Amino acid sequence: MHQRAFEGQCTAEEGRHTTADTPIRNPTPTLFALALGTFAIGTGEFGSNGIIQLFASDLDVSIPVATHAITAYALGVVIGSPAIILLAARVNRRTLLLGLIVLFLLGNGLSAVAPDIALLVVFRFVAGSVQGAFFGAGAVVAAYVYGPGRGGRAFATVMGGLTVATIAGSPLGTLIGQNAGWRAMYWTVVALGLIAGAALVTWLPRTDDLRGGSVTNELGGLRQRNVWVMVVVAALGISSIFAVYTFVGPFVTDAARQDRSFIPLALAVFGLGMAVGNHLGGRAADRYENRGLIWGYGGVLGLLVLIGVAGDNLVVLLPCLFGVGATMMFAIPTIQVRLTGFAPGAPTLMGALNLAALNLANSLGAIGGAVTLDAGWGTLSTVWAGFVLTAAGLLLYATTIARIRAAPMAAPA
Repeated sequence: MHQRAFEGQCTAEEGRHTTADTPIRNPTPTLFALALGTFAIGTGEFGSNGIIQLFASDLDVSIPVATHAITAYALGVVIGSPAIILLAARVNRRTLLLGLIVLFLLGNGLSAVAPDIALLVVFRFVAGSVQGAFFGAGAVVAAYVYGPGRGGRAFATVMGGLTVATIAGSPLGTLIGQNAGWRAMYWTVVALGLIAGAALVTWLPRTDDLRGGSVTNELGGLRQRNVWVMVVVAALGISSIFAVYTFVGPFVTDAARQDRSFIPLALAVFGLGMAVGNHLGGRAADRYENRGLIWGYGGVLGLLVLIGVAGDNLVVLLPCLFGVGATMMFAIPTIQVRLTGFAPGAPTLMGALNLAALNLANSLGAIGGAVTLDAGWGTLSTVWAGFVLTAAGLLLYATTIARIRAAPMAAPA
């Protein structure tokens, strides 16, 4: 999601909010504070996947039922984040970000004390509703502090927090959960949120230039048919990453018959693949309109087959986990460049929809995997659910959006 992935949004925000001709003298503290926020959010999201076996056992439910908590978080992003963006359209972005951190602390704190799976599902929905809105508002602030023409670079810095969360935050959270209990993982996320909140209070600029925009402008993007097609392409295609990532724990312990101490390693390998794919995918999105998505989706289909056939061997499983993370993230910048190009006048809402689509994919992947497990097809069967969904997304893209030539990127305001 680096560089060009959010450049369209940030360019539009520069025209709406950046009034100074020169950038803020030292944007680093503000960008660091925003990156801390995305790191905390990412650790909470991906860390939940690593402890699914733990809270399933403690709350006395099966793993398929436990995936409802993962699905609820994704639905929070899909439903809650766009709703927050629209309700708070006119709110100053600094005020919005601080309010979102409070809601993030509330959702994760309540998750840590949830007495049963039903309430955990509710609290994960609350925590998920923060994510898309935080990233969308973060794009505004990042573009402002960097100054005109550098919004994409600024937001790439902010998104670095999410990348670090997949490589380090999630495995660390899983390790804490294994040794101190799954509730300790959520308390760790709360601690990270408190640190991020303190940084945001200290370093977010106080200025009227970060005022909200028109609800009408944001809603205008929803009238674009191609926006919704891209949301469906993303939701279907990226779902396979979660049909794998959600079940990494069972893959390691049940399929490969390894000790649970290998789970953090597997998560770290997966996260490293995501970081590499994200970096290379950004370059592909700069050069090609469609190849990043087509190559990414096509590559992951082959890897899913390999996991389904031979994933019970750790020597095969670990490289495939790296490959799935890399190929899927290779496709995401192309998805986002095309999406924002269809509705550049609704930057904050498009930012929320970007992440809503990916978290809808999270939900579809978790649900698809749960269905195959409930059917008794075995632990590795979740990859076949991902295969079907990604193949459908690739087919839809090839027959619709791939035929549309991307519009030239607008010049900086």
